[in-house]
Amino acid sequence: MKYYKLFAMLILAGMMACSGEKKENGSEESIETALPDETNEVTVMELKTTEFNHELISNGKLSARNFVDLKFESPEPIARIYVKNGDRVTKGQKLAELSTFRLAGKTAQAKDALERAKLELQDVLIGQGYRLEDSTKIPPATMQLVKVKSGYEQALISWQLAEYEQRNAVLTAPFDGVVANLFAKQFNTASTSEVFCSIIDTRTLEAAFTVLESELPLIKTGDHVEVTPFALSGVTVDGRISEINPLVDKDGMVQVKAAVNDRGKLFEGMNVRVSIHRSLEKQLVVPKGAVVLRSGKQVVFVLDSTKTKVNWAYVHTGLENADSYTIVDGLKDGDFVITSGNINLAHEAPVKVIDN
Repeated sequence: MKYYKLFAMLILAGMMACSGEKKENGSEESIETALPDETNEVTVMELKTTEFNHELISNGKLSARNFVDLKFESPEPIARIYVKNGDRVTKGQKLAELSTFRLAGKTAQAKDALERAKLELQDVLIGQGYRLEDSTKIPPATMQLVKVKSGYEQALISWQLAEYEQRNAVLTAPFDGVVANLFAKQFNTASTSEVFCSIIDTRTLEAAFTVLESELPLIKTGDHVEVTPFALSGVTVDGRISEINPLVDKDGMVQVKAAVNDRGKLFEGMNVRVSIHRSLEKQLVVPKGAVVLRSGKQVVFVLDSTKTKVNWAYVHTGLENADSYTIVDGLKDGDFVITSGNINLAHEAPVKVIDN
């Protein structure tokens, strides 16, 4: 019985040893599966000093340098309207006209009153010992007194005003442009306080936008811009900065205007996106995809001398455009920078360089 118990204990100890060995082997297999030795595939570029196309983006609104609101001078019925909204007109072209019956009568009455005042003026001059033909010899003070006494001065002003109103009964275009805001109807009485129509010279469109105070050193008059209206996808027009307002507002913004080369596709008041392009020489430039964040800091991975591993370098970026950054410090000319495959890289990670 004693030997039987000893034999059972030896068998149990052997079974436990085998079980422990299997667990240890299984654990090792699990670790090997979880931590495979992988090589990351990356693309690289050699960093060289190059030209950088700086791009500054802002939002703005279009307006025309030549824009005028036209009004009638007299509250008379509108006899004819020759144009409609959207029509292109040339300088001096007739737009609309008023009924001139009452205006012509008013002018004739004023002319008659002026002639009578002129006769009265001659009578007063004769009473003073002068003739109208000798007006150059009459003292200015005496002549002024005679004009007031005869009513000539007042009659002349009334006639000039009546003639002005009759002449302006016809509205004409002051410059080449497009008709807008025409809502008046024919035969209705014209309003002297409301705008009859507007003329917009679309050849003089400007994009007004703002830039930050810190961005002022990056722009100057004459710089090239691209203007894209939000409402017209695929439409982009060129322009040049024409004006920089020398005043920083309370929000730290500066007003800028750019003359736009429009070909009839843009409208007054359109909301637009303005891109300012400027070429800067001797810059270290990397694609935006080359810069990643590690612990909140900007990092660029660089190939080591063996071309099989990467080291990370903390960098400070400067200017940017749609796809690139300039590097202020952290890299040097000749470094081989990782441009893709760097999302999960670590310091001294093994890599395999592939073609772009």
